[in-house]
Amino acid sequence: MLEAQHISEDMLTSTEQTVLDRIDLLSGDMVTFLQTLIRIPTVNPPGEAYDPCARVIGDLLQELGFDIEYIIAEDHPDHSDACPRVNVIGRLAGDRPMPAVHLNGHTDVVPPGEGWTHDPFGGEVRDGRVYGRGACDMKGGIASALFAVAALREAGVSLGGTLEFSGTVDEESGGFAGMAYLADKRLIAPDRTSYVIIPEPLNVDRICLGHRGVYWFQIETLGRIAHGSMPFFGTNAVDMMEVILNSIRTELRPELAKRLTSMPVVPPEARQATLNINGIFGGQTQTGVGSPCVADRCTAVFDRRFLKEEQITDVRNEVVDILDRLRISYPDFKAELTDLMVVESVETDREADLVKTTTTAVEDVLHTTPSYIASPGTYDHKHVASIGQVSQCIAYGPGMLHLAHQPDEYCEIEHMVQSSKVIALSVMRLLGSG
Repeated sequence: MLEAQHISEDMLTSTEQTVLDRIDLLSGDMVTFLQTLIRIPTVNPPGEAYDPCARVIGDLLQELGFDIEYIIAEDHPDHSDACPRVNVIGRLAGDRPMPAVHLNGHTDVVPPGEGWTHDPFGGEVRDGRVYGRGACDMKGGIASALFAVAALREAGVSLGGTLEFSGTVDEESGGFAGMAYLADKRLIAPDRTSYVIIPEPLNVDRICLGHRGVYWFQIETLGRIAHGSMPFFGTNAVDMMEVILNSIRTELRPELAKRLTSMPVVPPEARQATLNINGIFGGQTQTGVGSPCVADRCTAVFDRRFLKEEQITDVRNEVVDILDRLRISYPDFKAELTDLMVVESVETDREADLVKTTTTAVEDVLHTTPSYIASPGTYDHKHVASIGQVSQCIAYGPGMLHLAHQPDEYCEIEHMVQSSKVIALSVMRLLGSG
């Protein structure tokens, strides 16, 4: 754990020091706010309690003087009366419309799963940590960013440009009703957004520049049903899927392991191309004994993480080639490939103003030079870059990456305070302040 360090005042302006002192005074309120967010079980899937969580964030933004708007993705297929897709965005006008800093956090969390020794939705504070699902990923980051803003307001800082904050949904399932939706509506766009900071949990002394690409796809094998006591009259789709899996295991995966990226992906094992089987199902219902039949269908979903040095057409063609070879080798082989999601890799230039400014802020707060990393998985940077067309985006916030989605997930209070200070300094320096 990083120890708290006094920040030398000769590194900072008097206004900056006042803001950082204010964050220290607000740390208790920051923790209380995080507890409030954790106690709203915004579990995705299915996307529960998005509306009350958005309202809590919106209420605080209003108190801080932001003009707020609730953006509901009513035309998104996952939106429903039971689980509405509610985003919130606040805008605080400065002396000029541009430059503009947009702070963003996703409000959804993954299901708690088993193995907890703390209430996953209790927000318990113990030994300098706040426990709960989403404490690390990423409600701790939301609280840190919001209280950076609160400190700026309480210190009476006048910003030279525009400051925005958004709480968006569905990041854990792709972000298409959240950040992608805002970008589609041009609420994230070059003519109104200069910089985006997403306080994802990638460690407080590191700046995340981007992520690998992802290709999710489904393969369905088609067999011929027959009586289970006479399988020779049928064609088993599960057997065909096993042939595909064996080809992936013996042919494709060894090749992927040889490919390494120049991006600073962490952990180092994720610097190679990877392929995971997310799920598989074949034959009859999973409940009960069922009837004696040869499985005529089997479906598997795959997660291929590709490198910036790879092209998506080549990535897909490698799968197509396997299926084509199997059709030649096995006359009864039938399989259908369906693309589920494609996300290109993204990487912000290390020389970008946003990166350099945040680097200096980390140095001033932590007295250490941050390392530059890339995430093994995607986050909403993908939508900022591809749909919003905003080139300067980073992830920086509290929380340790390895704790995300784990039982007994927590966020260190000290890291929340430190990252809040870094975000506040970055905002002031990017927008100009008085």
